[in-house]
Formats: sequence, structure tokens, C-alpha cells
Amino acid sequence: MLANFNFMVIFEYLPLFLSGLKSTFLISLVTLVLALITGIIACSMRISGIKTLQYPAIAYIEIMRSTPLLIQIYFLYFGLPSLGIVVPEIQTGIIALMLNSGAYIAEILRAGIKSVDQGQIEAGLSSGLNYVQRMRFIILPQALGVTVPPLLGQAIVMVKDTALLSLISVAELTRSGQTMTSERFMPAEAFLTVAFFYMCIYFCLKYLADWSQRKLIFREVY
Repeated sequence: MLANFNFMVIFEYLPLFLSGLKSTFLISLVTLVLALITGIIACSMRISGIKTLQYPAIAYIEIMRSTPLLIQIYFLYFGLPSLGIVVPEIQTGIIALMLNSGAYIAEILRAGIKSVDQGQIEAGLSSGLNYVQRMRFIILPQALGVTVPPLLGQAIVMVKDTALLSLISVAELTRSGQTMTSERFMPAEAFLTVAFFYMCIYFCLKYLADWSQRKLIFREVY
């Protein structure tokens, strides 16, 4: 099958694919940072025990997790202009990915926090530590060892989800393959190249996830 591939065309379009790869990396990096912030806020609200904070957080998390990401992207892409809010395509895509990933990150963080032994929390409470101090010195250091691997797994999923932004004309990696296909009508060559670059990203992140489980100083205590 590969014998029939026109690799010369792939090399001709390589600058376009590298540009798309750069865009995918930058979008993923910005989205991951924003999603972490969103997830931390949503998790804090959900476990706060204050109903006025807890219920909106639960609603946000459940809505984001129960609806397809593509629907969320289209809702923002077509819905915001109808409300008079004009946002460029790339910002719309980042917002959609941020809200979607933030909901999953919130649940990952909540699971990590809930995994901490209740006796240690009570010991901190009896020692006079307030809520912030208990989170900083007792809960979060232990929760990190539990949450880092699934957080990196969510980052891998988010990077692959950036491919959906090509449907709203964001110039990322998958869009580069679509451009080559429309100009040369070589979908096999185009999307084989796209798949290759996504696999490179995946194995880099997978290596980082495996490394974190072996090397991070914050680990689950057995």
C-alpha cells in the first residue's frame, strides 16, 4: 500500500503540516492551563459544601460530560454570534475545549481529594489547621500522586480533540490534512501524515505519564 504513496507531495506540504503541528501544540498548551484552572475552581466549588456554589458546579460538570464536544463547539461557534458576541474561531475552539476538559479535570481532582484518608483530615482539623492549610499541607500533596497520571491521560485526549476544531476552520494539524486533500486530492497521504504527527504527540505524552508515575515525589501512600 505504501508503495503507491506519493511521498514527494508529503514533503512538499511538510511546512504546512509543521505549521499545523505548531498550532495544535499551542492550542493544547493554552487549553490545558485554562482547563486546569477551570477544573480546580469547579472542584473547589463542588466539594465546598456550600449549596450556592455546589449546585452550579455540579450542573456545569454534568452538562459538559453528558453532551458531545462537537455539539459544544458548534453551540459556541454559532450561538455566541447570535447573542452579539463575536469571537474568532481559534478562541471559540479554546473556550469549548477548556470547558469540556475542565469538567473532567474537576472530577479527577475530586476523586484524588476523596481518596485521602479521612483520619488524616480529622487530625489536621484537631491540630487547628483551617481549610486552606489542610488542603495545602495534607490533602493536595497526597492527591497529586493519584491525580497526575489521569490528568496526563486527559491531556492526551484533549490534544486529539483539537482535531474537531478543523470543522470550524481553525488552522491546526487536521486542517492541514484537509487542505492538502482539497488541493491534491490525496486523502491517504494527507491523513497518514496527520496520524503520524498525532502518534508522535501521543507517545511523547505517554512517556511523560509513565515518567511521572516513576519519578514524581508526590506518590500515593500505601
